[in-house]
Amino acid sequence: MAAHYQIVGSTSAAISASVESGIRTGDLAPGDALPAVRALAADLGVSPATVAKAYQELRQRGLVATAGRHGTRVRPRPPVAARRSVLLPPPLTGGRDLSAGQPDPRLLPPLGPHLAALAAEIGPPGGYATDAVLPDLAALARDRLAVDGVPAAELTVTGGALDGIERLLAAHLRPGDAVAVEDPGWANLLDLIAALGMRTVGVPVDDEGPTAGGVRAALAAGVRALVVTSRAQNPTGAAVSAERAAALRTLLDGRADLLLIEDDHAAELARVPLHPLAGATAAWAFVRSVSKPYGPDLRLAVLAGDEATVARVAGRARVGAGWVSTVLQRLVVSLWRDPATAELVRHAADSYDRRRDGLVGGLAARGVAAHGRTGINVWVPVPDETVAVTTLRDAGWSVAPGGLYRIAGAPAVRVSVSALDEADLPALVDVTARAARPTPTFTA
Repeated sequence: MAAHYQIVGSTSAAISASVESGIRTGDLAPGDALPAVRALAADLGVSPATVAKAYQELRQRGLVATAGRHGTRVRPRPPVAARRSVLLPPPLTGGRDLSAGQPDPRLLPPLGPHLAALAAEIGPPGGYATDAVLPDLAALARDRLAVDGVPAAELTVTGGALDGIERLLAAHLRPGDAVAVEDPGWANLLDLIAALGMRTVGVPVDDEGPTAGGVRAALAAGVRALVVTSRAQNPTGAAVSAERAAALRTLLDGRADLLLIEDDHAAELARVPLHPLAGATAAWAFVRSVSKPYGPDLRLAVLAGDEATVARVAGRARVGAGWVSTVLQRLVVSLWRDPATAELVRHAADSYDRRRDGLVGGLAARGVAAHGRTGINVWVPVPDETVAVTTLRDAGWSVAPGGLYRIAGAPAVRVSVSALDEADLPALVDVTARAARPTPTFTA
């Protein structure tokens, strides 16, 4: 914990409010440890039960996490806005940032011509939307999903993949419910589940997706939802294979008590066949975002699912945000219909594949078994994340520590290839191999 911040309060509510205030002001930074329950109780002159209740409330709201012998710490991205940018690492002067996980802006299709055409087509600003999904977008989305074997008779749109997943979980589950997630898995999803007051149950993932044994164990543990990344899994690059999809379908068949969510965020950028699980359970949803192929600022995802699930999501949106901007929907339709844009997306996918495969192959030649079957990330197992991150940073490369993505998995670092040039590969392979197998130090 930051030495200059003093937690105060004589009740559990006051203590939790004090911790939240410290997070909001930045005096308690992500990863900072809170005092042990008994130590803080002694400092404040309250019972350990009062402090324990305050910590429990903070955990339920996703502000802190209990990390076993490491105690209670502020979550990497707690759901409260900080007054200053304490969540961002210091800038890497003169180096290359491979930690962000965003698409390469050089490969995104230009939006200007499409926006100019829309400005002339739309005319004066419209009023409140009466339909959540524009007919043209719905028709195109159904066609695109049908090609991949995803039934999309029922369909709506949300403000991106994570917005869709949040609405799905809130519509089907309650605080305290358990959600099965990939381990390692998407850091934003882990934070979202914590912010919703739900619990995560980790499912090991290999190059073919969540393992059948891991899903079986999660089902036995009573999870109410399972989130599966179809392709370009973040952070490992896994993609669900035909064999794995068949095994998972067998496990999920007849599970009326389980919500199945599939996340296909990479969409056209993933150059492997899709093997969907859609329809394996009574309650299911398939979410496909446009952010990775077309730009992160395009906050739109198509959500297909069973009738009841889609109705819940669309109905909740109707009484809240209302709808996803029809201007944005028209822009996506324009991008989808443009052959030149499709060619740019194919070029981007090829470029990512070369960079990712080059890094994975180069590390394999050095005896380092990295993972990156699809997508823009490579997962590199390391003996010590701090040593690996520091070694790479000292050489001019910023990567993400695996602790952001792991629940119980082994240490690793995530390297995003989107900010990487192919000419950089030899130097990056060299230092990453050293970081993954640091030279042992000997003491007399």
